[in-house]
Amino acid sequence: MTTLGIAITGSGGSTPNTRLDNDTLSQIVETSDEWISTRTGIRQRRLASPEMSLSELAAAAAQEALEMAGLSPSEVDLVVLATSTPDDLFGSASRVQHRIGAPQAVAFDLTAACSGFVFGLVTVAQFLRTGVYRNAVLIGADILSRWVDWSDRRTCVLFGDGAGAVVLQRTSPEDDGLLGFELRSNGAQNGCLTLDYSHRSHALVENLEVSQGNYSRIAMNGQEIYKFAVKKVPEAIEKALFRANLTNEDLDWLLLHQANQRILDAVAKRLNVPSEKVISNLARYGNTSAASIPLALDEAVRSHQIQTGDTIAASGFGAGLTWGAAIVKWGGAA
Repeated sequence: MTTLGIAITGSGGSTPNTRLDNDTLSQIVETSDEWISTRTGIRQRRLASPEMSLSELAAAAAQEALEMAGLSPSEVDLVVLATSTPDDLFGSASRVQHRIGAPQAVAFDLTAACSGFVFGLVTVAQFLRTGVYRNAVLIGADILSRWVDWSDRRTCVLFGDGAGAVVLQRTSPEDDGLLGFELRSNGAQNGCLTLDYSHRSHALVENLEVSQGNYSRIAMNGQEIYKFAVKKVPEAIEKALFRANLTNEDLDWLLLHQANQRILDAVAKRLNVPSEKVISNLARYGNTSAASIPLALDEAVRSHQIQTGDTIAASGFGAGLTWGAAIVKWGGAA
């Protein structure tokens, strides 16, 4: 069977209007702008209001991506929502499908935390490359502010809310925009970053109990995550480059999950990628989990920083632990 190609033809982004800067955050927890910015590179983050839904954010980003691609929602065959914070534990992709007016599309959620967008990109590509679907919308969206412990300065300073999306379209093999990828998981380190289920026993009848409860709050071992990221992310990118028959010097841009500026700098240094090729919007949005890569991509495209035909190494990493890299070309004919 002939393997077809994919083209990334549109991008979009959406963030809440409410900004929480470091000075204001210091009124909530013992910290300061200097402490946060020097350790993370973050200056502010966006927070969703109590009334805002994840589906609303995700749909807004998807609509922008469809508009850029010049694609009608009725032409969309597939909607994949990468998120760890759905409105409904059963999933929110179908809500997004309805919001954007894509009744013909099949929709499902994908959960891989901060790696979700890269995992979603590779997943969607398989449906297009095999000819099953022609047009897809991939969204990364999270509202982590609802699961942050606002008394824990190690984590509450990091996270923000947002959504980013891309349109992926089937194309000819010679125009394939996914040049190589590498996906990895290591459950042995799962405890380094968690949002665990917290339960209590509930007796139904004598000698019969079930568990009932809710999810707790984000907990993270920051030192272990840092060590994991600066070692594993360059390895994944190098393997993806090898599969693409490219080298570091062929890259126009390095687009990493926006977790911490120190991680971005360390990974770029290990790969010998100059700082001017590293895309970062971390200072304005913080860590938006699955949204961070497509949100930064969209800003770079709309500011004409990324041009059609540019080669990008995108890499996500986080809870699971999961990590992955994809070498892609921006734009192209569908």
